[in-house]
Amino acid sequence: MIFLKLLMGHALADFALQSDSMARGKNRNRKPDMSVVPPGQSYQPSWFYWLTAHALIHGMVVWLITGNIYFGLGETVAHWVIDFGKCESWYGIHMDQATHIICKLAWSLL
Repeated sequence: MIFLKLLMGHALADFALQSDSMARGKNRNRKPDMSVVPPGQSYQPSWFYWLTAHALIHGMVVWLITGNIYFGLGETVAHWVIDFGKCESWYGIHMDQATHIICKLAWSLL
């Protein structure tokens, strides 16, 4: 039952709660949209903040479902590292999602 809840939480956090801005912004290799930079200001890379916020959302979901803050913190770190690797093109979306599901399986077994 916990695994199913974690899987549903993952779908919610990785798709429904991840805006287009976050999906683009968390990738440090993506060219910035200069049209959103206010006049007179320079572009400030923010990929680290986007990626960290996204990972924290996942950690919160795991914490809320399991009631275990350490699983939530573990998920935050794991999700950050996994998504960073995907953004670096070390692997594709299928390996990314499979690795996330393996993490959910690990939390449910622990």
